[in-house]
Amino acid sequence: MELKLVTNTARSAVIELTESGKYYTEQSYDIYVNGEKFAESNKVITSLYGLTPDTEYEITAEYAGKKVNTISFRTNYEYVTLNVRDFGAYGDGVHDDTNAIQCAIMACPKDSRVYVPEGVYKISSIFLKSNLVLDLAKGAVLSAFTEREKFPILPGIIESYDEKEEYNLGSWEGNPLDTFSAILCGLNVENVVITGEGTVDGCTSFENWWHNPKERVIAWRPRLFFINHCENITMHGITVQNSPSWTLHPYFSKHLKFIDVKIKNPANSHNTDGLDPESCEDVLVLGTYISVGDDCIAIKSGKIYMAKKYQIPTSNMTVRQCCMRDGHGAVTVGSEIAAGVKNVHITDCLFMNTDRGLRVKTRRGRGKLSVLDDIAFENIDMDNVMTPFVVNSFYFCDPDGKTEYVGTKKPLPVDDRTPSIQSLSFKNIKATNCHVAGAYICGLPEKKIEKLTFENIYFEYAKDAKSGVAAMMLGCDESCKKGLVVSNIENLILRNVEINGCEGEAVVADNVDKIERD
Repeated sequence: MELKLVTNTARSAVIELTESGKYYTEQSYDIYVNGEKFAESNKVITSLYGLTPDTEYEITAEYAGKKVNTISFRTNYEYVTLNVRDFGAYGDGVHDDTNAIQCAIMACPKDSRVYVPEGVYKISSIFLKSNLVLDLAKGAVLSAFTEREKFPILPGIIESYDEKEEYNLGSWEGNPLDTFSAILCGLNVENVVITGEGTVDGCTSFENWWHNPKERVIAWRPRLFFINHCENITMHGITVQNSPSWTLHPYFSKHLKFIDVKIKNPANSHNTDGLDPESCEDVLVLGTYISVGDDCIAIKSGKIYMAKKYQIPTSNMTVRQCCMRDGHGAVTVGSEIAAGVKNVHITDCLFMNTDRGLRVKTRRGRGKLSVLDDIAFENIDMDNVMTPFVVNSFYFCDPDGKTEYVGTKKPLPVDDRTPSIQSLSFKNIKATNCHVAGAYICGLPEKKIEKLTFENIYFEYAKDAKSGVAAMMLGCDESCKKGLVVSNIENLILRNVEINGCEGEAVVADNVDKIERD
């Protein structure tokens, strides 16, 4: 067990107590700052607020009656604080505070912060700028309007003057389409930190943005947070909730951190994914809690148009010490993955009450650039997950989703429209109270999954297990307590896999070239 400094700002720090549990520690522990008791925590990743800029600190912890190591660091320098109240913001939940907060942001010099004190601030879209710290105090709520006329529109495609290039601002489900600007929006900015104990509330209900969610009205629904071609962006500590659509949507951006963020949307809300990195590089999701109405994390890289033009996969992503619950999938890859996904590692996490643990959604027509490789899950505890592992190569999305081309289980010619899955790995995973199936893995018959590894896996079915459909694909019948159902795989590796309580065969393998067992 070791205490580590994850990151710090001028006024906060994030620490990690290693080897103490998954998301939650096995027991509560005390945190000491400069020798004085500062806080008590029951989480592996803990944020400390109320620090002083440009100051030396020593932090230690006492766990199970024993002191762990001490870490030393100096908080960042801060030039000035700009309080949004000084710029005319009311924070009374009535006045429109958009302009006052935007003015404070635009006036903020480097090495400074914009401070939002306790209060309810009604806003539409707030635009970020480079070299900014936006600090939301405990009790501060950025509360969004829901009237469409209050939101600007981000055009999907703007053609260059010489008609040779294009400028893409808006995005909707993998295509460059006109979209209302996000509540917090960043365009071509860098070095931004959004931090604090406050909340960004989309205020969405079934009377406004969630009403007829698949209809475009003027433009497509906004995100709660959207960044486009940005670098070095950190979101830390805040709560984001009631999003109009996808909650956090980084787009063609790199060097991103989401640390100790709380993402909350109702379980019945429409398309309110928690985090959707699309064609992004170097993404860290750490100590984050997600409970939403769709996929908790959905990793994407666009549909065929954007993939062919820019050829940028989502790559080098780590999800660690997180808790996902109540969504459709805990971590999903797809379905808009036409540029591929590679080098994604999910470790030391809790998945609770989701429909699926891992969920891969792909289909014919995503294209030859849609290569999924080096996707690994390790040290995961799942409870009451309907089907822990689903890989669906026949996902019936889009207008042609239920056609013979997408849905047929017969091999078709491999061409420029054919996606591929190279390597998926699952190790040290315990899944209790499973329902529909332990795993439902379907590769394409003409382009099999190259390597699928299950190692040190424990499945246990709920006594009152519910039946259901494991994957959204034609021909997938409702089932209950199925074991590992796998098809169209070149190399299947099974090492120390235990399945308790399934009905029927533990492993059903179809069109698998090679099976390695311990």
